[in-house]
Amino acid sequence: MNTPICDFVRRYIADDALRLHMPGHKGISLLGMEPRDITEIDGADSLYEAGGIIRESEGNAGRLFGCHTFYSTEGSSQCIRAMLYLVLLYARHHERKPLIAAARNVHKTFLSAAALLDVDVQWLDPAQPDSYLSCRLSADDLDEMLSTAAELPAAVYLTSPDYLGTVADVDAIAKVCHRYGVLLLVDNAHGAYLKFLQPSRHPMDLGADLCCDSAHKTLPVLTGGAYLHISYQAPAAFSQQAKNALALFGSTSPSYLILQSLDAANAYLFNGYASRLAAFVQEVQRLKDKLLSKGYVLRGGEPLKLTLCTKPYGYHGREFADLLLEKNVVCEFSDPDFVVLMLTPETGRDGLETLERVLLSVSSQPAVTEEPPAYHRCEQVTSIRNATLSACETVSVEHSVGRVLAVASVSCPPAVPIVVCGERIDKEAQNCFSYYGITECTVMV
Repeated sequence: MNTPICDFVRRYIADDALRLHMPGHKGISLLGMEPRDITEIDGADSLYEAGGIIRESEGNAGRLFGCHTFYSTEGSSQCIRAMLYLVLLYARHHERKPLIAAARNVHKTFLSAAALLDVDVQWLDPAQPDSYLSCRLSADDLDEMLSTAAELPAAVYLTSPDYLGTVADVDAIAKVCHRYGVLLLVDNAHGAYLKFLQPSRHPMDLGADLCCDSAHKTLPVLTGGAYLHISYQAPAAFSQQAKNALALFGSTSPSYLILQSLDAANAYLFNGYASRLAAFVQEVQRLKDKLLSKGYVLRGGEPLKLTLCTKPYGYHGREFADLLLEKNVVCEFSDPDFVVLMLTPETGRDGLETLERVLLSVSSQPAVTEEPPAYHRCEQVTSIRNATLSACETVSVEHSVGRVLAVASVSCPPAVPIVVCGERIDKEAQNCFSYYGITECTVMV
């Protein structure tokens, strides 16, 4: 598999041209990557009007993933907004209400997109609520909801895998959606590598119509590199309008460093990645089995994510993450209940051995019995759009009860809102904020 973007940049560097174009560093190194950092010069193509090397590279990616694939240099956030825009166009074309039924544990980008596009959201509550980071939606639950709905949504929206590594039954859920003529959108930001398992567990192979992958999260791609995937079976207008959808929310100066990274990844993935991944997944499973035998409690079924439930082992999650940091192991995320560690084949056997040694050096203690706040959804008193675009102010959580949330200003990671824009904060939500260490929130004036 060729790498047309990388090849072009290498030739451009070799020609040693006088760079009288952006960017301002002119290829002179301060950090080392500047010679590779270019803009839309002749031959470099243009991301949102791609007809040359970028289009060719995206075609390579599409052949790897078995669908229409488009690049993002602004992460899955740009792709999520584009997906909602495409659904809005679809709903209007079919004279349907732009309503999306969404599992509650959405990324906050979903909320900003719904606000900007004036999309209505029907929340799907988790069947077994135990963390605001998860929403375990079953196909049977979705079937029941759709069968009794006064108005069918244009699309169902899932986050799978979620931040804790729980993977939805996308295949069964897709079958339910399509039986009712409803689209399925999947935020697969944490699961780009699922395509290369044997068999594939990627949403595009399981029936999703639209899907986003954060390539940089689980593949060897620079931060910001992502894919928007569109099924061959999806309405043709989706692939025809994909570039417009991405351009609507993207910078007119996309990073050519990230584009080269996505381009180079195609060749990397094509040349034996599946076999390397399969071998590494076995190594990770052996580590998980070893940890279970030593008293650790794990969560989630995602092969490359190691989510530790730390309270049964005697530690709050953040306390445990600090212990790891003291031993020079940096986790992806921690909260009072969990520590999330993200692994890839690039971690390597040496990395796994180091992790095993560090984890087994931490002695268990009497279990922490403190329970997290129960899942709770606040009253929606105004639309997401109205709340997000309203005048607002920042108040302390201590004085937030009774106020209506304007902006879901939760940090990333995990960027999953506890309260949604337009919901009235109650005492239960206040307790939840306090439990997770949130001290301020932005509310409507």
